[in-house]
Amino acid sequence: MFAEEYDIIVVGGGHAGAEAAAAGANMGMKTLLVTMNLQNIGQMSCNPAMGGIAKGQIVREIDALGGYSGLVSDESAIQFKMLNRSKGPAMWSPRTQNDRMLFAESWRIRLEQTPLLDFYQEMITGLVIEGGRVSGVKTALGIAIRSQAVVLTNGTFLNGLIHIGEKNFGGGRAGEKASTGITEQLIDLGFDSGRMKTGTPPRVDSRSLDYSKMIPQPGDAMPGNFSYLRNFKLDKQLDCHLTYTSAEVHDLLREGFDRSPMFNGSIQSIGPRYCPSIEDKINRFAEKDSHQIFVEPEGWKTVEVYVNGFSTSLPEDVQYKALRSVAGFENVKFFRPGYAIEYDYFPP
Repeated sequence: MFAEEYDIIVVGGGHAGAEAAAAGANMGMKTLLVTMNLQNIGQMSCNPAMGGIAKGQIVREIDALGGYSGLVSDESAIQFKMLNRSKGPAMWSPRTQNDRMLFAESWRIRLEQTPLLDFYQEMITGLVIEGGRVSGVKTALGIAIRSQAVVLTNGTFLNGLIHIGEKNFGGGRAGEKASTGITEQLIDLGFDSGRMKTGTPPRVDSRSLDYSKMIPQPGDAMPGNFSYLRNFKLDKQLDCHLTYTSAEVHDLLREGFDRSPMFNGSIQSIGPRYCPSIEDKINRFAEKDSHQIFVEPEGWKTVEVYVNGFSTSLPEDVQYKALRSVAGFENVKFFRPGYAIEYDYFPP
């Protein structure tokens, strides 16, 4: 199946893998992008947004280096907002709210139009090692694909374990299986590994929400762009909305603290950045009677909503009961509950 040798094989089709594959191919390298599901290339795993404080500048830096993230973000934007306007220009942080499905489609189209870039769908379970160096990858079907270099961009998939309350099951993302084999081989080769954790909030049906009880959060009157490579004009925008938790909501959430693996110590992993769960915020800032909840649409045509600020690993019944006490969520219908995920990483 793979008679030729590639210059670069990129394992994983998330944002990092997509950029790595595009960079390799655009530098004239024969590149292969291997991922477990080609339908999920460029998938937004968490909130449907790009940029923001301390992150928007990175998207523009990638754009300046010829990357695709800025272009894809602009093409799929449903709202643009420049944050930190009250501070000096060096602190301004561009942020787009994006159409999740359009974002992934835009990534797929751009990558398929990139010369020298091939694709293959399968789990990579190990590396081919010859003469003390990496010379390719091995797939779950036992196929060896040869290359001069391999880039691993595995995200949350390496031995991923999803937690919802006291329940846990293998997975790299909701509805997708975990990846196995790579961690074990790298440890045998002398690499150190660790475990990281992160969490995500429930997704809900916008038709079940009462937006009259929330505060609209419109985009900028004169929306800008991420990319300097093309000038995109965002003619219309979708509002996000703001609501708040309350002391009642906090009390309901506390009822499940003993069953929250991210809070009760069952998960000992570290977080890649400061992104606290709602239970962590309530515990750390016990003096606060409320916390912000941003209600973010997932796209132009879908009714799915991302409940930003309500990341949690609490049992699903506790999540549901507490969220129904948030203003505007009294009749909320869940698409799926929030969850925590643990996964392998390799310290630099």
